[in-house]
Amino acid sequence: MVVLVSQDHRGRAILGPARLHQYGHQRSHLPHMMQALLYGVRPERWTPPDQDNQLLVGLSQVPMRMEEMAQPRPIRSDWAVARTRLTGICGSDAKQVFMDFGDDYTDSALNGLFTFPTVLGHEVVADIVEVGPEVTTVEVGQRVVLNPWLSCGPRGIDPPCGSCLQGDFSLCWHFTEGPLAPGIHTGTSKDAPGGFAEYLPAHQSMLLPVPDSVSDEAAVLADPFAVSLHSVTRHPPPPGGKVLVYGGGALGTTATAILRTLHPDVDVMVVARFPAQAALARRLGATVVHPFPVEQLLEEAAAWSGGVLQRVPGALPMAHPGGIDVVYDTVGTGETAAIGVRLLKARGTMVKSGVHAPERWEWSPLYFKEISWVGSNAFGIEEVEGLRLHGISHYLRMAEAGRIDLSGMLTHTFRLDQWREAFSSLATQEQSGAIKVAFDFR
Repeated sequence: MVVLVSQDHRGRAILGPARLHQYGHQRSHLPHMMQALLYGVRPERWTPPDQDNQLLVGLSQVPMRMEEMAQPRPIRSDWAVARTRLTGICGSDAKQVFMDFGDDYTDSALNGLFTFPTVLGHEVVADIVEVGPEVTTVEVGQRVVLNPWLSCGPRGIDPPCGSCLQGDFSLCWHFTEGPLAPGIHTGTSKDAPGGFAEYLPAHQSMLLPVPDSVSDEAAVLADPFAVSLHSVTRHPPPPGGKVLVYGGGALGTTATAILRTLHPDVDVMVVARFPAQAALARRLGATVVHPFPVEQLLEEAAAWSGGVLQRVPGALPMAHPGGIDVVYDTVGTGETAAIGVRLLKARGTMVKSGVHAPERWEWSPLYFKEISWVGSNAFGIEEVEGLRLHGISHYLRMAEAGRIDLSGMLTHTFRLDQWREAFSSLATQEQSGAIKVAFDFR
């Protein structure tokens, strides 16, 4: 997902010193108001409890605060409005709130795909409270999960682009066109605010009904599940293979659950940094290894997979031959990439779904072993066991049938006015045990 901090005079996102905007509404014209966390405004003063924790320092500087705003109305005749029940905090939300962009992010090709001010939050479970006159697929009172992509359908673009016709909504050609301000998904366009608020607007195609037997706590995990489902279905492991899931957060946990359910003959190792992540990965049937020290990680992963480490004095070893078929990198740092290519088999695959600031890494194993390094961008229509459905719909069906159980992944919930506590729990995961954190509006 995109992480940006400022905007130009047209409302398009740019990098550099944030030019923050006071954002208000005239009460006399807006009888229905709501509470929301607005991003792209002047920050409030807050002293971080630990000056050595850079995430907490970033949290103290974030251009976001609670605001009273007008309740949204349907943006177009085929849009609806939903009342929020639960909204999960995505890793991309956290990066923006922690200002965790790195020192070398000024040349991002995605800078034009975010407009301010807006309300973040796209992992949403909500109840529909209002529908436009042309809405035909959902009704007032239905409980839904948000499919957040602001692709051709929500933008009123007809005929749809080639990507949308294929169900690849995250690759839509028109994220800067149509009647909406630029933005790739809910919470990245100033015209389509997200779920860090009591209400949010959405196109009818963005609202997927939740089965009665699926709890809110399970439904709110649909988005990260769909992200990992996309990674696994587009780049599946070979029968009887060995895979490494790098990361034990929301994407790593859902990837592990998907692999154990759809590929039960595949051995899974998870690199989990924190104890709570490791415990959940073990419950899901994975072998767990810790990321530090790196030398020990390489030793344990190579021994587990049957790789042979080629040792070099003064440098990290490389497994050649390697024993791992696919690495699902849900973290996306330079270090995770460097470790992944060292452990993979020749002509193995490294799938990058994690987003992090650009970093240098030692990539000679990438070309030496002819490894495929591929990106995996969110989700759309996926084929699972011969059935083509939206990734979120696959999750809801599998959760309803009891095939996927992510109990224990949602570790913390907070009220919206406790937003600093919510993000602090993510900034201190070793102590808090946080994996997935959500705002609870119920």
